[in-house]
Amino acid sequence: MKAAMYYGIKDVRVEDVPDPQAGPGEIVIQVEAATTCGTDVKMYNRGHVIVKQSELPMGFGHECAGTVVQVGEGVTTFRLGDHVATHNTGPCGVCFYCKRGQNSMCQNSVSIRGAFAEYVRIPAAVVRQNVFHIPPGLSFQSACLLEPFSCAVYGVDEIGIALGDVVVVNGAGPIGLMIARLAALRGAHVISCDLSEKRLAVARRLGAAQTVNVSEVADQVQAVRALTPEGRGADVAIEAVGYPEVWEKTIQMARRGGRVLLFGGSRPGTTFTVSTELMHYSQLTLKGVFHTTPLHVSKAFDLLCRKVIDAQTFVTGRYALTDIVEAIEAHGRQDGIKNEVVVRT
Repeated sequence: MKAAMYYGIKDVRVEDVPDPQAGPGEIVIQVEAATTCGTDVKMYNRGHVIVKQSELPMGFGHECAGTVVQVGEGVTTFRLGDHVATHNTGPCGVCFYCKRGQNSMCQNSVSIRGAFAEYVRIPAAVVRQNVFHIPPGLSFQSACLLEPFSCAVYGVDEIGIALGDVVVVNGAGPIGLMIARLAALRGAHVISCDLSEKRLAVARRLGAAQTVNVSEVADQVQAVRALTPEGRGADVAIEAVGYPEVWEKTIQMARRGGRVLLFGGSRPGTTFTVSTELMHYSQLTLKGVFHTTPLHVSKAFDLLCRKVIDAQTFVTGRYALTDIVEAIEAHGRQDGIKNEVVVRT
């Protein structure tokens, strides 16, 4: 089969590789749709902390949906021909963190490697917990949004957005837009911030009450605080960019007693500075969030089935598998929001 293989930083190649085979508890799907992710961009540009040199080359991409073409021994919930949505990981359920319900930090998590391919093998732990039958009316492209959307659902759940909260979301990329949508659905007054007027327009369509174009204001923190009641700041401030300077500004946008969700991932070794006076006397709560849990994957899939978000809004570009590098680079340039990679012609 044809597959995009990751050899290292700035080195992705489309090659002929053996078709995957389903082992016990596993399935193989024919990929009907695959989409780019910010993590793909980071991995392409600078590598990733979870990728070891000894594993290279490895399949590239992790957001996909497709048709079941192989069913491994012991699988009873899926049959040949089923249309399925899949998350990219599955926790073990038995490690220290899983036993405490903190599945996002599982020590033995397994993952899909290689969504940008004609076929993908889905590991048993993923099949057991994070694969779903696609119902009529849900497109393969929309089903591809399951993984990033589940992360947004997890973040919003963890920070506890309540009815009437003023919520600022820094970043109107895929995750920031998903968070803005979820916050608005919870009855929050959402303020979205970004450098792109096109993305801010999408944020407004998804429910943001107000937007701030960061390129047009001298002081973003003051511009945001001016939009909050009595200028006191946001009840919840969310960072969905991954730059330390934005982490710092996000903290400064929260009101006294406010909550801060630090979502965007930065380069390894990155640090940020926060005023101890601000933290102490404003009694801020800072929350870091990574990945998701099976509970939130299930919630995200239910919301996708209810058309809370869809591919029409989020998948704005389409590229052939042979143009995978351009698809990733275009995503990184923010030429749109997400790109579909067509793996079969």
